[in-house]
Amino acid sequence: MLLTAEDLVADVIGDEGTVRVLDHLGLALEAGTLVDVTGPSGAGKTMLLRALGRVLPGAAGRLTLEGRPAEKIAPQSWRAQVALLPQKPAIQPGAVRDNLLLPWALKVRHGVTPPTDVELRTALDGVGLDEIALDRDASRLSVGQAARVALLRVALTKPRVLLLDEPDASLDEASAEQVTGMTRAFVEAGGGAVRVRHHRSDGLAACQLQLRDGRLEEVGRS
Repeated sequence: MLLTAEDLVADVIGDEGTVRVLDHLGLALEAGTLVDVTGPSGAGKTMLLRALGRVLPGAAGRLTLEGRPAEKIAPQSWRAQVALLPQKPAIQPGAVRDNLLLPWALKVRHGVTPPTDVELRTALDGVGLDEIALDRDASRLSVGQAARVALLRVALTKPRVLLLDEPDASLDEASAEQVTGMTRAFVEAGGGAVRVRHHRSDGLAACQLQLRDGRLEEVGRS
């Protein structure tokens, strides 16, 4: 199994006290598969992704990656292999090239050779961004273009797992199709993905899970 979670627990503190959002939740993700997670607003879908990515303070439970317990993997290494893409793309000031190369500025990739301009150009062309120059000001990207650049930036680091928080939200149909195609390519290459979404199934997910009352329940399978 690629990624597993057992007895995952997370609480939030609100006006009415502590509320348990993830209640001894379990999840198993196989390599080469995508799992969709749906649920009502406030159910904790984003918190689930953050807990799986080990970026949610206070979360507890047992996580494994390819059979290795999370406690035996340094948090920075875990996050490099289990990559979280938030709903709002994190586009930084500077050129598109700078944004795509941001991961290689992190200590966890010290000594790792970043992609060349030729490789970046090929990657952009492959996701329908052939009109976007590498030296283009990233602040001038449209919402759909920014979403693809952000996803491409993560995919270029070759993680084992993608955690996608509504990756096609607020995108036009063409951009959403490109994002779906990028997700499909990642999974078909042997990666695994957990995708939070509100839209109806697009047939890409191996199964659909609903998060309600802190637990996941299977509601569909492709």
